[in-house]
Amino acid sequence: MAQSLIAKATGKAQAEYQQRPVCVAVCDAEGFLIAFARTDGAPVRSIDIAQGKAYTAARMGVSTTAFLERLHREQIQPGYFCDPRLTGLPGGSVLKDAGGSIIGAIGISGLTSKEDQEIADLVAGSATG
Repeated sequence: MAQSLIAKATGKAQAEYQQRPVCVAVCDAEGFLIAFARTDGAPVRSIDIAQGKAYTAARMGVSTTAFLERLHREQIQPGYFCDPRLTGLPGGSVLKDAGGSIIGAIGISGLTSKEDQEIADLVAGSATG
């Protein structure tokens, strides 16, 4: 399933975002990496960013956009959660099974934050565990 999600995400980036390179990370419900891909030319910094986005979505149980909104709303920093791997950068989405339980998360990096989040949400919406 993780490889299928990566293929969907990289395919979407190739088809709809002028073939720009991306990094895609898929993790389990606890935030541990299951699968990762970096398309040719994706920035090296996007490796850790994609993994951090997937990790954050899984650990917090919400998209990284929702987490960022919470940080702004409550005027707090990610460091307040005592987990240095958390990020508020948009591009991470929770993966749920057919019953609505969190089974993991996906993180995308390499495009704009908005584009990363669009791909992550699309792919997460198509996932069923």
